[in-house]
Amino acid sequence: MAFLLQILMTFLTILEFAIIARALLSWFDRGMTNPISQVLVQITEPIIAPIRRVVPSAGMLDLSPMIAILLIFALQRMLSTAIA
Repeated sequence: MAFLLQILMTFLTILEFAIIARALLSWFDRGMTNPISQVLVQITEPIIAPIRRVVPSAGMLDLSPMIAILLIFALQRMLSTAIA
């Protein structure tokens, strides 16, 4: 069971880095036409899209990646207490 939780923790960490990379790349590749950008969008969109539908936009800022990272962080904290 601990092994599965550790795999899930690793997956969440990779997802967190993918969201950060997507947010950073969006500053340079607005249309997300780069193949790396497209892969990051495909990986992260299932998490970010539902948050984007709920959270109102703040002008030009998209806060959904930050909220997704905070939710992932909270889930990681819960899982780390479950492992311990």
